[in-house]
Amino acid sequence: MKKQTESSTGLRRELQSRHMTMIAIGGAIGTGIFLASGSSISEAGPGGALVAYIAVGIMVYFLMTSLGEMSAYMPDTGSFSTYTSRFVDPALGFAMGWNYWYSWAITLAADLSASTLVMKYWFPDTPSYLWSGLFLILLFLLNFLSVKGFGEAEYWFALVKVGAVVIFLVVGILMIFGIMGGETIGFKNWSVGDAPFHNGWAATLAVFIVAGFSFQGTELIGVAAGESKNPRKTVPKAMRQVFWRILLFYVLAIFVMGLIIPFTDPRLINDDLGKIAMSPFTMVFNKAGLAFAAAVMNAVILTAVLSAGNSGMYASTRMLWHMAKEGHAPKFFTYINKRGIPVYALIATAIIGMFAFLASIFGDGAVYVWLLNASGLSGFIIWLSIAISHYRFRRAYVAQGRDLNDLPYQAKWFPFGPLLAFALCLFVIIGQNYAAFTGDTVDWYGVLVSYIGIPLFLILWLGYKWVKKTKVIPLTECQLDTEE
Repeated sequence: MKKQTESSTGLRRELQSRHMTMIAIGGAIGTGIFLASGSSISEAGPGGALVAYIAVGIMVYFLMTSLGEMSAYMPDTGSFSTYTSRFVDPALGFAMGWNYWYSWAITLAADLSASTLVMKYWFPDTPSYLWSGLFLILLFLLNFLSVKGFGEAEYWFALVKVGAVVIFLVVGILMIFGIMGGETIGFKNWSVGDAPFHNGWAATLAVFIVAGFSFQGTELIGVAAGESKNPRKTVPKAMRQVFWRILLFYVLAIFVMGLIIPFTDPRLINDDLGKIAMSPFTMVFNKAGLAFAAAVMNAVILTAVLSAGNSGMYASTRMLWHMAKEGHAPKFFTYINKRGIPVYALIATAIIGMFAFLASIFGDGAVYVWLLNASGLSGFIIWLSIAISHYRFRRAYVAQGRDLNDLPYQAKWFPFGPLLAFALCLFVIIGQNYAAFTGDTVDWYGVLVSYIGIPLFLILWLGYKWVKKTKVIPLTECQLDTEE
């Protein structure tokens, strides 16, 4: 009989309830809110940015509750790859697995690049490879020691980010009512120029896409469920907080920023990590008279970057291990050491991240830009698969005569939720670079750079389908039995 802390696959179930909760909360907080939120307000005005983030927040809420229903019932490290293979089509599951692994491995390189820019705020004359190397080693060790080591690191990383956002909201609200900063701000910045909807609905739609990127990473809890101590309890608990974290950490933060900072402020359009003073968080703290804000926010942004890298290394390692276990990757990646770590999958992921980072600092970085663009759509494609898989899972569950009351967690608003999430997600994918089609001539280079992830995904999906002759699985034949 297996020990309680070990799954039937050899992975250790060592992620506790507090780890899962902070993974769920921390997944939504990254450089997207600390930096890119400022450019969103500048692009579409305070009202336009708020509408865009609310719309994306609704989409992510439904996606995460859909994922929560499947993860609580069938906790599996393969997550959406497993669900898509079981409830839709094995070929689609194959493509999803490789798509997700590749996306996070390349994003790891982006996080290493970002960390060097952050460190140069304090140490401007140091070489980039010094910090990237040190942080790569740190992240590798956090993931190598134990899954609990990953969980603890992510817990504290998330705690720092949550603390920064809460303090920001408190300070911001006090400023709006004139208790800090010397003046009552109220809604006066919503009447500047053509605010609150600057540049009309076209700009709001553009911010919709930016907001979608900001929320990516929230699906990590589906992967982590496979190593949770009691997924039938911890996953529903974490998912119940999805709505509140979206409301608090994004929608309310965007609302406060839009009230305090005029969208015409030129500093908002610079979201370069090398210019941390341009963070809207820093701007608000400085306006409140907190002079140390820039250095503190720099440390918080570093925490956000390391958290993203830590999560990315964990997620891509587990997905590569799962693919190998399913026979979709070389078999040696299935090796797990005595601490329950897929060591070879971890090493391979770290190597890919390192080489991608080197591609970003040698030459003109063109290779790296293409790699990053190719992974850019991956998160949205994964979200599409979550919506499709949940729709099929629920229908298959009913078709096979099972009682919905037996589910550990039920997503609300079915089938409206997954259908709405699917439609919004498809809209984001199609609208990645709509500007390339609006000129006198089509910008084919821009189209290729923006949409290269789609043909790569189609090659994986249709190629596997052609070789293995797979078909969409009938609802009555979907595999709903769990292994544990």
